[in-house]
Amino acid sequence: MRTFADPIRRGVTVAPTSPAVIDTTSGQAVSFSELDRRCRALAGTLARLGLSRGDRVALLMANGLPYVEAYVAVPAAGFVIVPINTRLADPEIAYILGDAGVSALITDRPPSGVEDLVDHVIRVPDDYEALIATSDPIDDLADLHEVSEDDLAGLFYTGGTTGPSKGVMLTHRNLLANMWNTINCCEMRADDRYLVMSPMFHAAGTYAVLASLALGATQVTVPAFDPDRVLDAIEAERITTTLAVPTMMVALCESQSRQPRDSSSLRLLTHGASPVAVETVRRFHDLFPGTAMIHLYGATELSPLTTALANEQDELGGPRERSCGQAVLGCRVTIIDSDGNHLPVGESGEVAVRGDNVMAGYWNKPDETAAVLRDGWYRTGDVGWIDDEGFLFLVDRAKDMIVSGGENVYSTEVEQALMTHPGVLECAVYGIPDEKWGEAVAATVVPREGESPTVDDLTEHCRQLIAGFKVPRRIDITTDLLPKSAAGKILKRELREPFWVGHEARVSGA
Repeated sequence: MRTFADPIRRGVTVAPTSPAVIDTTSGQAVSFSELDRRCRALAGTLARLGLSRGDRVALLMANGLPYVEAYVAVPAAGFVIVPINTRLADPEIAYILGDAGVSALITDRPPSGVEDLVDHVIRVPDDYEALIATSDPIDDLADLHEVSEDDLAGLFYTGGTTGPSKGVMLTHRNLLANMWNTINCCEMRADDRYLVMSPMFHAAGTYAVLASLALGATQVTVPAFDPDRVLDAIEAERITTTLAVPTMMVALCESQSRQPRDSSSLRLLTHGASPVAVETVRRFHDLFPGTAMIHLYGATELSPLTTALANEQDELGGPRERSCGQAVLGCRVTIIDSDGNHLPVGESGEVAVRGDNVMAGYWNKPDETAAVLRDGWYRTGDVGWIDDEGFLFLVDRAKDMIVSGGENVYSTEVEQALMTHPGVLECAVYGIPDEKWGEAVAATVVPREGESPTVDDLTEHCRQLIAGFKVPRRIDITTDLLPKSAAGKILKRELREPFWVGHEARVSGA
């Protein structure tokens, strides 16, 4: 398989009448043959609108059947997808549309003016369904243009936490490498019913689309993550596998503990996107005992899979309970110092990755590309170390490391300690300015419902588990959930930034 046209072609061949996508919002359920026809109709529509090979098509909509179709059909036909975060403000959306030079927009959002920046707007569901119903499908998705493995398939814009959002250029080769790794490392099968609950504008939200198509497996979509709706879907649709981020795992545990559902069909949960507390893994295993877990590590720039730890629940209590696994096939992972020298086993440094999964670069940003792609290696900005069997242990994001009195404090280690307190639902640890130490360790904690831990309780709890210089000097307890990105990552910068107003210099934490 070389391009996006190949996975759906195989799905139609091996499972033509099997359900390919079940959209829980619209109630639509399409077979592989019908999905293929609809994708060919969409490709024909874009061609008749005048789009040429390599033109960009933006996707701004909730998870659902149209998203799956556009995600596959647009690159398969030689165009380029530009997924857009649905939580962005209009100026941020306008920036992406302009930066990517988008020609067409497929959206379920109400008119806001940003549509004026593109030549063609297809609104979901009315315009979209009318075009799918009336357009003559092209004979094959690969008929419109000659597409190669190294052609651009998509521009996936990053969050822009350190400047303007960057378009990550992922090729067909990149994303098909991820497809094979998903099938292999995530143990996907033809009889799977995969729940798409992470937002599809995020690389993690679409990481299993091509794998499901190639295997002939069924994908079930929910428009957005809601723990009650997700658990109801798992029970009703007999879901076998899905992907979550740690905050989703916490929410699913809370919902399942309040109102247990039949989750016996769920054989596998993969999770990634941000570090997970061991206590969260332990609690999920207790509440979903029949579900195996795989810890994934990666990044949008890595298509996204890089390492995988299978049967994570079996590692609890062992030396590798905090590992995110070994490199996926065809991918090399190493640890380097600031000069790019490879470090020995057990020594901490920056995680660097090489393989077919590594992005082509950042769209129209040669300087930013050169800063992270050096000598064939992608520098992740993550701090970690590797053991003697190639298991990767992440220590922290470089930007989240706290330097207090000359000592490095890794925020994830402090969060692990806080999360073992029975009264803590979620927490975030970050650095704040300190006249004496440069930075001090601070934490924001959300208690579990019905619990009321005090600052003294939490401080003493940490003192029993970590060194004194790592114990938070400031703990804020709030009943408000922590700020999160649309992909479910805790936004530490929103907690950290107010403390740095008026401080020109900081040791870490841009």
